[in-house]
Amino acid sequence: MNGDIAEVIGGIPYRLALCGGWIDQPFISRLDPSPPGSMTVVAVEPDFRFMDMAGMATSTRKVAARLWGSRLPDKPPAELVHELYAEENKGKADPSGAQDMVGLCYPGITRMDFDPSVEGGVFPSAVVSCEDEAAVAWVERTIKIVPVAPRPAGYSPLGAKNLEPAWVRRLGASGRDCYGAILARDLKGLQASMRECMLAWEALLPMTLRHPLVSVDLVGLMECYRARYGGAMYSGCGGGYLFIATDETVPGSLGFRVRRSGGKR
Repeated sequence: MNGDIAEVIGGIPYRLALCGGWIDQPFISRLDPSPPGSMTVVAVEPDFRFMDMAGMATSTRKVAARLWGSRLPDKPPAELVHELYAEENKGKADPSGAQDMVGLCYPGITRMDFDPSVEGGVFPSAVVSCEDEAAVAWVERTIKIVPVAPRPAGYSPLGAKNLEPAWVRRLGASGRDCYGAILARDLKGLQASMRECMLAWEALLPMTLRHPLVSVDLVGLMECYRARYGGAMYSGCGGGYLFIATDETVPGSLGFRVRRSGGKR
């Protein structure tokens, strides 16, 4: 099936954006009182088509396909990240963050550290990746993906900003805690990092979860799943998918495969 579906949707990976999202933007990281701040992402095999505009790096994936075709080139991931970043942000006044590129180009589970004193915070000051099979298999078992809705046309999460340095610090710490919890296979730690990341989003950029164009009660839905399973966070701003961290079965949820470097894609 993989070969057949790849002919339709291409073989470029997707990525899960876990805790720490937004710390890859210099306008956020430069306010961190104790850098670096971290973000954790997971590379995902394209076994099925994820929704567009749903926080799964589909726009960056399309740029990668235009640049390289149906597969990632056989080059060091850091080199691919810079090539893809340059292509996606060519001529843009407001460039995207680098976490999408890192998530697509590095296999396994990856933590990025962002320090505004290093390359202006545009690229990570450090990248640490894990392909330990026990940790990777645990992530595949533990994180369930529940479709919600793509973000609506015209949506922007930047209509309100409350950029308090203390919350920026907590945001970046959530990414580091998330990565540590995954390596330790610590479910409660992963759930706590997800909660902390969502609290930071709400505090720093309230329209990430509450916006007049978003018809779904994103906060209410997330809190319902969190109360039932212990850990929940959104794939991106304005909705997309809910990531549920649990060892229980979640009705209607999707599974996924983490991309390993030895895989065929």
